[in-house]
Amino acid sequence: MTWAWLSTTGHRVTAGAAPGWTRGVPAAPVGLVLGAGLYHGSPSPMLATRLDVAAELYRAGKVRALLLSGDNGRVGYDEPSAMRDHLVAHGVPGDVLVLDYAGFDTWDSCVRARDVFGVRRLTVVTQSFHLPRAVALCRTAGLDAFGVGDDSAARWPAETYVYAAREFAATAKAFLDSVVLRSSPVFPGPRETSLDRILAARP
Repeated sequence: MTWAWLSTTGHRVTAGAAPGWTRGVPAAPVGLVLGAGLYHGSPSPMLATRLDVAAELYRAGKVRALLLSGDNGRVGYDEPSAMRDHLVAHGVPGDVLVLDYAGFDTWDSCVRARDVFGVRRLTVVTQSFHLPRAVALCRTAGLDAFGVGDDSAARWPAETYVYAAREFAATAKAFLDSVVLRSSPVFPGPRETSLDRILAARP
């Protein structure tokens, strides 16, 4: 936890913490939205909030494209497509969205953003309790990463405290995967150029 917090100090903010909070977010080519579960095929409440924060960053001109990274590891469960559908329904153009179907955990999402999608600088969007680990993993992967987190404790205090407690074990695994073992993603994948084309068309 000390590694995650100290290595990301100055590289993360809480969405909505103050009026005009987006002004404190540096512009980046890509926003990386991490999956957080589906309920009956639709984004969970926490995932929907992440997506709404990402949409706000896009509308504020803080990101030019959104990389939606989630789990599609079994038939009938497709986080990235549900994430795309939510954003399109909330006014984000479909042609700025790229789907990563093999973002099975945060480390995989960061490494695949770098190796599969060619990202070098991004803004990670998640919940605040997850933000230090997410930003630390992306920065350990060599990405110039900033993070924006939703303070879910205001709406879902019980769930947030449970998830925050789990961060101790999750961060220990993250440190092992990223710093000690330098683990490869479950699916390293071939290089994918759809994000390159979007950014080239939207300088």
